This record gives sequence, structure tokens and C-alpha cells, in this order.
Amino acid sequence: MALKARIQDDMKSALKAKETARLSALRLLFAAIRQAEIDGQQDLAENDDGVIAIVNKLVKQRKDSASQYEAAGRAELAAAERAEIDVLSSYLPAALSAEELAAAIDRALADTGARAMADMGKVMAILKPQLAGRADLAEVSRTVRARLGG
Repeated sequence: MALKARIQDDMKSALKAKETARLSALRLLFAAIRQAEIDGQQDLAENDDGVIAIVNKLVKQRKDSASQYEAAGRAELAAAERAEIDVLSSYLPAALSAEELAAAIDRALADTGARAMADMGKVMAILKPQLAGRADLAEVSRTVRARLGG
């Protein structure tokens, strides 16, 4: 089943079960998908990669919001953001283990022949499509930077 259709079905289930917090998060996600379809004039019904990119964006926004709420002493709002993160994260593919991530970085470094920080763009260009939705690309970037001596 396509991811967009699964989200719609889960939204209907949450509505019937009166799970208001889950329903709210799913409606937000579905609205973001529809907006992306309108903006890009494309149908994401069969494009799971596009939907995953939207989910990643929303999860990142929620993480940023939660950290800002915590810094401001608003624990209840941070908890609400984390609850939305849990709902949204269920639509992401399984995360890579540390060993799988290290192996992917090793392959990318070997494939590009990267030796210095100037080669970082080449390495990330290979890793980004491979790891999108399966790893935190900011953390991948930090790891690659450390491996290249930067």
C-alpha cells in the first residue's frame, strides 16, 4: 500500500477511535502532502520518496519546536511536539544502525576518493539520496566532516 493511502486510512481510523492527538498530527501531515502536490503540481499517491521527504521535514520542525519549548520552560508544549514526532516517525523507514551508517560512509568515501574537506560535497551528494529518511543527515554530515579532517 502506498504511504499516502496508508496515512489516509490511519486518519480515518484515528477519527473513528476518537484519538484527537493522533488525528491532529495526521491531518497536519496530510495537509502538508496536499500542499506539496499543489505546489509541485504532481501526485504523491505513488511517490513514497516524496511523502517521506515531507515527513522528515515535519519531524525536523517538531524537534526544533520541542527544543525551543524546553528552553523556554514550556514542558507541556514540548511533550505535545514529541507526541507528534512519535506519530510522524511511524511513517519513516527503519533507521540505519551505526554499523550500516559507517559502512555507507566508507563506501561513499571510497567511491569519490575523498581525502580533504573540499571533497565533502561529492560525498554528501552520494549519501543524501541513499540515506534520506533512514538517517539524520546533519549527523552524517558531522561524521563525514570528522573523517575528512574538518
